[in-house]
Amino acid sequence: MPFFLLKEKPFTKKWFISYSLILVGSFILACGFVFFITPYKIIPGGVYGTSIILHYLFGTPVGAVALAFDIPLTLIGIKILGPRFGVKTVVGFSFTALFTDALTWIWGFEPLVKGDALLSSIFFGVMVGLGLGLIFRSRATSGGSDIIAMIIGKYTKLPLGMLMIYVDSAIVLLGLLIFQDWKIPLYSWIVIFITGKVIDVVLEGISYDKSLFIISEKHEEIREKIINNLNRGGTYIDGKGMYNMSERKIIFTVVSRRELALLEEYIHQIDPKAFLTVLDATEILGEGFKSLKDKIEN
Repeated sequence: MPFFLLKEKPFTKKWFISYSLILVGSFILACGFVFFITPYKIIPGGVYGTSIILHYLFGTPVGAVALAFDIPLTLIGIKILGPRFGVKTVVGFSFTALFTDALTWIWGFEPLVKGDALLSSIFFGVMVGLGLGLIFRSRATSGGSDIIAMIIGKYTKLPLGMLMIYVDSAIVLLGLLIFQDWKIPLYSWIVIFITGKVIDVVLEGISYDKSLFIISEKHEEIREKIINNLNRGGTYIDGKGMYNMSERKIIFTVVSRRELALLEEYIHQIDPKAFLTVLDATEILGEGFKSLKDKIEN
């Protein structure tokens, strides 16, 4: 996730909030590695996946080895990609490594949930997604394999999300080759999937709102229902039917799940032949919903 350097005045409220998010996120990440994933040899991709492999091969500390990867990768990333990785990114991966090895020294290598690698994978995915989400909210990055994906993306022009999956999957397959256990990639891909979903929830929140495209001859009546009864707004889009080339008015609006049910019932009553497309709206910013200003400031 390529956040650029953002200048923040030290010791302001925003500065304290940012670094608090980084510290809490780093601690949650470390707890996930120590309590749920490392004891089961599950490889979640990234530098920590590589560090877990090296730990079981040579007995090296997971956090320290991850830090040894993160520092040169960050320096290489700055040289090739420019100053995208600020102090907060360095603080984030440094404290994650510190917390990981400190918790390992205190707790050891016993899993918190013994004999259940699947449940541990699910909890790890949730915790890592939460931890990374908090770090991303502070406008920092997780470093590590993300930087590798960004460098490859610069020269190949492939989508960053796809490249991150490729890099993490390559590390997972390396774990399969070394440990010779098919459970490792299967659990690891569960982890990667859950992590991505939880990061989305942390960054965007949970939204039950729906986006609607409505095509109906009764568009004026539907407009009145949306504005006066549901107290929502919308936009008219001029369209043309593909079959008979007739002019159409398309209504675009956003409503809650409850409002969707009321609107669908009303449309069915006045125009059973209306055409509706209903989409999940993962995030809505603007009047009547969360403001863009609030999101950026928080």
